[in-house]
Amino acid sequence: MPAGKHNSVIFITGGERSGKSRYAQDLALQFTGNPIYLATARQWGGDFKTRIIRHQHDRDKRWRTLEEEKNIGRFTFRGETVVIDCITLWLTNFFIDLNNDVEACLEQCKKEIDQIIVQDANWIIVSNEIGMGLHAPTEVGRKFTELQGWMNQYIAKRADQVIFMVSGIPLVIKNNT
Repeated sequence: MPAGKHNSVIFITGGERSGKSRYAQDLALQFTGNPIYLATARQWGGDFKTRIIRHQHDRDKRWRTLEEEKNIGRFTFRGETVVIDCITLWLTNFFIDLNNDVEACLEQCKKEIDQIIVQDANWIIVSNEIGMGLHAPTEVGRKFTELQGWMNQYIAKRADQVIFMVSGIPLVIKNNT
């Protein structure tokens, strides 16, 4: 993202624990001294709560953190750099609340994404890549895999850059900047 350029979208995807979030945060700090972290996680408790706390500790006082489980389009940003972390958790919130209805989730999530990426801001969007692990053993799991795959494709198509993380190493697979 060149300095001063806005309405830029960088999509970072990769497997779990591939370094996506850390890379997104480092990248955001290269673009601005006061980035925004838009956290989409729902507080599930247990190990997940520990993971959220770890992520919070990774960000220092330069960061402004906003938490929103679903309605990310309700925010307005102008000239800022925003990290959305993560699309997988965000989709999970819709999927559960919409009773595993893939079509309803896709429709709502596409609207939300379209609302934000047209704003005068720089976006760094983090998501898990699908199809790199075990095949989902349940129908609900397979439905979620479909939802995640379709939404990742939707975001990647609209992104200026797509970066695939492998063991902490970023691989640029699309660069339209």
